Amino acid sequence: MATDIVAQLADSLAKSGVAEKELSYKGQGRKLDDAQSVEDMVKEIQDFEGLQALRLEGNTIGVAAAQAIAKALETKNEFKCCHWSDMFTGRLRSEIPPALTSLGDALMLAGARLTVLDLSDNAFGPDGVKGIEKLLKSTACYTLQELRLNNCGMGIGGGKILAASLIQCHKNSSAEGAPLRLKVFIAGRNRLENDGATALAQAFQLMGSLEEVHMPQNGINHPGVTALATAMQHNTGLRILNLNDNTFTEKGAIAMAQALKHLRSIQVINFGDCLVRPKGAVAIAESVAEGLPILRELNLSFCEVTEDAALAVALAVKDKDQMEKLDLNGNCLGEEGCKALKDSMDDMNMAEILGSLSDDEGEQEEDEDEEDEEEEDEEEVDEEEIEEEEEEEEEEEEEESFKLSTPAPASRPPDVSSFLSFPSPDKLLKLGARRAILIEQQVDLSDATKTAEAFLKIASVYKEENSDVKNAVLDSIDSILRKAFSTPSFQGFTFVSSLLVLLGLLKSEDKVKPVLVVPGHLHVLEHVVRQDYFSKENVAVLQAFMSRNNKVLDSCVNARNNLQSTLQRVRAES
Repeated sequence: MATDIVAQLADSLAKSGVAEKELSYKGQGRKLDDAQSVEDMVKEIQDFEGLQALRLEGNTIGVAAAQAIAKALETKNEFKCCHWSDMFTGRLRSEIPPALTSLGDALMLAGARLTVLDLSDNAFGPDGVKGIEKLLKSTACYTLQELRLNNCGMGIGGGKILAASLIQCHKNSSAEGAPLRLKVFIAGRNRLENDGATALAQAFQLMGSLEEVHMPQNGINHPGVTALATAMQHNTGLRILNLNDNTFTEKGAIAMAQALKHLRSIQVINFGDCLVRPKGAVAIAESVAEGLPILRELNLSFCEVTEDAALAVALAVKDKDQMEKLDLNGNCLGEEGCKALKDSMDDMNMAEILGSLSDDEGEQEEDEDEEDEEEEDEEEVDEEEIEEEEEEEEEEEEEESFKLSTPAPASRPPDVSSFLSFPSPDKLLKLGARRAILIEQQVDLSDATKTAEAFLKIASVYKEENSDVKNAVLDSIDSILRKAFSTPSFQGFTFVSSLLVLLGLLKSEDKVKPVLVVPGHLHVLEHVVRQDYFSKENVAVLQAFMSRNNKVLDSCVNARNNLQSTLQRVRAES
């Protein structure tokens, strides 16, 4: 009887699902050098009627192979989504532009109308941007909604080319009565600096349609921040603004605070590690207090914020009934300041949303005159650094044929927010032995959906062959889920349903965007279903969905088969 109920429930949940017209080779680690190496792939693309999305992540593709794949795409006029991150590892930088040009030309010839273009983690430099310049200006990108270029090493020159291409696309598409309305822009770790950011700000201001902007770790100082602030005022539908690990100083922070007054739809603000300083923090607090009615997260960690400024920020979120997280870690509060902040949040019955203050740097003596002089010195240093960077880029271009496409290293040890924003095995390990506790402090474990999101982020970095990473992932997951499932208000069925939605196995009425499924998700899930905290009823629901044919899991065949076997065994033992 229970089995019948589970089956009926699974069928009911799945009826609203939509078959995805996607072909995935994600994470297969193929080395594709020539046309012969992609013969099977080309045939599958040619035979796939109504193809809308192609996943090539986690392979390495040469020029000839790219040209063969491009030829197969020339007839795919329903094509929409390019999931092409991390597909040039180990390639010469000189190989990447012609490969991208071939693929772009094919999409234009097919008459495709793209909605997603993801080329993150390809480290192709300014010339790589030239490889997609023609595509970005074409009719294929008039419908583009998501542009993801994280960790591509674009530099100032690449940023300028990208900005000019977006401006031209907007101009061309507007002339045809359907202006480009980009919603998501992601370009972290690209060394854009002030000039690149300023050029992109012009494009952002022109479009006015952005809902998410992620530009962390780009070496942007207050001139570039100010330009972005001006542009953001014209994007009134903005929901997420992540400029983590740039350098605002007070001038940039005050400019950004003014921009926030125009952004009543904003939900997440991440200005962590941006050196906003006390005056900047107070200005941001004033904007938060005056508006931002649906703000959920505010990150001003590692910003040299003092006690009084931190208390002003705390008071600013007092009446934000949707507020879930306030991060003021790593500032200059001192022991008494930390206590005062915690007491203030507790008095407002908001203690649970305050993140850890474990990395507070202690009180610092302020000298405003010295700070002003430092800002002026920074401006002079910035100009010198830009010139040095431009010279380095020229040297890199001369040597590009000898360089391989490999991601740049992170600039500082990550905190929990950094890990949850951009998960990686290295970041998880660097959180140390208290990683599970630190993550628990950042994630609302009474919320089943948020717990599911955290689960997938942690599981995504799982490495079967690396015992340190494997143990760190499994220990963190066990600690978090054991605590979550022991919470009386926690809804286990909602957790499982959210997992299915986020994995793309179940359609959501809220149009939730699925994650990129990797084997780690299924390996960790296989571990979890064997634990005593995970109920047998939830095992039954998972088994019902995992037994269905779904192309979302095609790139994880071994992991899926292992999970199915474990689910069957666990149910048989119950």
